[in-house]
Amino acid sequence: MEKGCLQAGLSPFFISTLRFVIMSRIVAIVGRPNVGKSRLFNRIARKRISIVHDQPGVTRDVITATIKEGAYALLDTGGLGLKGGETTKQLIAASEKQVDFAIDAADVIVFVIDGLEGVTALDETIATRLRKTKKNVILTVNKADFNDDKIETGQAHRMGLGAPIFVSAEHGRGEGELRDEILNRLGPAPEDDSHDGPKTADDPLCVCFIGRPNVGKSSLGNRLLASDRLIVSPTPGTTRDAVEIPFSFKGRDGNLHPFRLIDTAGIRAQTKLSSPVEYFSRLRSLDAIRNTDVVFIVLDAIDGVTQQDKAIAGEAVKEHKPIVVVVNKWDLVHKAFKDPLGIQGFDSERDYRAKYEKAVFERLFFTPGSPLVFASALSGYEVDRMLNAAVRLHRELDRKLPTAKLNDVLGYLAERNPPPAIGGRRFRVYYATQTGNRPFRIKLFCNREEKLTESYRRYLEAGIVEEFGLNGCPILFDLVGKEKDSRGQPAVSPTDRAEKSARRVPRNRQKSMETLPQNETLED
Repeated sequence: MEKGCLQAGLSPFFISTLRFVIMSRIVAIVGRPNVGKSRLFNRIARKRISIVHDQPGVTRDVITATIKEGAYALLDTGGLGLKGGETTKQLIAASEKQVDFAIDAADVIVFVIDGLEGVTALDETIATRLRKTKKNVILTVNKADFNDDKIETGQAHRMGLGAPIFVSAEHGRGEGELRDEILNRLGPAPEDDSHDGPKTADDPLCVCFIGRPNVGKSSLGNRLLASDRLIVSPTPGTTRDAVEIPFSFKGRDGNLHPFRLIDTAGIRAQTKLSSPVEYFSRLRSLDAIRNTDVVFIVLDAIDGVTQQDKAIAGEAVKEHKPIVVVVNKWDLVHKAFKDPLGIQGFDSERDYRAKYEKAVFERLFFTPGSPLVFASALSGYEVDRMLNAAVRLHRELDRKLPTAKLNDVLGYLAERNPPPAIGGRRFRVYYATQTGNRPFRIKLFCNREEKLTESYRRYLEAGIVEEFGLNGCPILFDLVGKEKDSRGQPAVSPTDRAEKSARRVPRNRQKSMETLPQNETLED
């Protein structure tokens, strides 16, 4: 492994800190294109993970899911023997290389054939290949929906892989039998020492790369893994599913931190989606954001911060996720400034970096204090710093904010910049306390929650982040306003009513004060 890391160009520090964590119980689903592998994968995983479509070649990377009943990792793979068309030869070769990885890693292989089409020459070729592996192979005949008369059973029995199991991934027929057979082949499950409590800094840190197509998300993932587990191509949209892979990293603190990496498809604007596959790829990427702990937003060092980058960052903020901004392809900037012409409009690489950083914080103003890392997947520049930033954010999320200081900070922020008056009244916080972590949840007891504008909310969030050093951590306010009366107006408590009465001057006394000479007082 160390030799492979050196060939990949990783620094000696990074080589000594990286290792793979692979589950010892792995089940891979393989077969030719369009036999229903992804639908069967989703059926066993009991959730929609892989994209299902009639178009061959939709699945390219190896997709994984952890199956709790039996404690094993289930792998979905691309179709073997895919022909050309919209998929280039390079992508076909890369996809089949991923299938080879899955077959080599698997303890049990679920070989899927199409029951309606019968056994094809390609099925026979794949079967011969699987027999040579000497591994546990479960022959599974899919699309056996209702009418068994349409299924050719004799051919399946003659493949030399044992008695087939007939299933319908669409309707669930045979699912229980297949699950039982998988568990029978795997043997007894190991004892589960995991916990189901709230997430802490000791749990594996799940990170995901999000960004526009072709900004280098998969290349960064491969750099972290020191392998070609993720398919990389200059063609935008190569990655379609969200791919999850475990690994470990030794941080600056000297401790080994377990990670789970999710590589996502490039998120296109909704108006630019040209097919159902792209639509579902976008949904999977947004779903990955919800299921991650720290989000890496990947920008292109040459393109700068685009409107789509801003929209993608907004999706992570909407889910209240900690954010690390990664500017990839910095090797191109470094190379450009080695040329005497440099980059037009910039004096030096330092000048370009300073102005890029300013543009990031101006355009992504709603991500206060997020760590900014200039990196290169090609050379490995600053990749370790990227992971160290994620580890720091992961720890910060468990902090407890002192209630007294929190109230002092909010009071100072309101005094420094009072909230705008809406309908003659200003938003006012009476008391604040932290009620949760991941994200930081702060309950604000206030006069009227509807008076808090979005801009002032961002101001308070940014102020708390700055004062407590929570750079990149999300803040979520839970507003508790005064109770309302039958007219929908804030109810006035007896204490407030007494204070208001004490401040009010009686009308007759007000009038008598107006008639007094200016140099006289009531006491006179």
